[in-house]
Amino acid sequence: MKLMITTAVAVAFAVATTYAQQAPNGNTAKPPVTIPAGVATPADYVIGPDDVLTVVFWRDKDMTSDVTVRPDGKITVPLLNDVQAAGLSPDQLRAQLVEAASKLFEDPTVAIVVKAINSRKVFVTGNVGKPGVYMLSAPTTVLQMIATAGGLLEYAKAKDIRIMRTETGKTVSLKFNYKDVSQGKKLEQNILLKPGDTLIIP
Repeated sequence: MKLMITTAVAVAFAVATTYAQQAPNGNTAKPPVTIPAGVATPADYVIGPDDVLTVVFWRDKDMTSDVTVRPDGKITVPLLNDVQAAGLSPDQLRAQLVEAASKLFEDPTVAIVVKAINSRKVFVTGNVGKPGVYMLSAPTTVLQMIATAGGLLEYAKAKDIRIMRTETGKTVSLKFNYKDVSQGKKLEQNILLKPGDTLIIP
């Protein structure tokens, strides 16, 4: 799984350098806020509902906080109130918070740390051994997800499996023929699943 470099790492280096320059004697500035460790994120990761983030404002513990992305896609940040987070990358959210905080004080330094990813869900329903909600912790194909969900039951219609997906606000239906793919045919059907997909096995 390709991983992106966590924003916090780069910001931590910049913070340490800036602090050393501004407070050589250790008495001209407040100590920076410690940036906590986060989880590795996929290269295509965007923030979604139920994800847990730490918003770090350097030298401002009152604005630094752990937040959970609400179902409406927003987070609440002290002094900044509600801020849209879902659909943004951590870097995009950081830039948005810097812009908003710049109206309150000069040169804010912000880091976004992803503490838990709970939004990358796929729903599997129908004639499989273990229907339910599954997390996409790594790139996963339709065939791999069926195996994870316990495989097809005896009376499953293996030729008529569907993937329901929302694209640009519209729901599309993608066909998956288990028998063809399992025999090495029409492998283009064995697509990578995306967060929010619903796999229907009739």
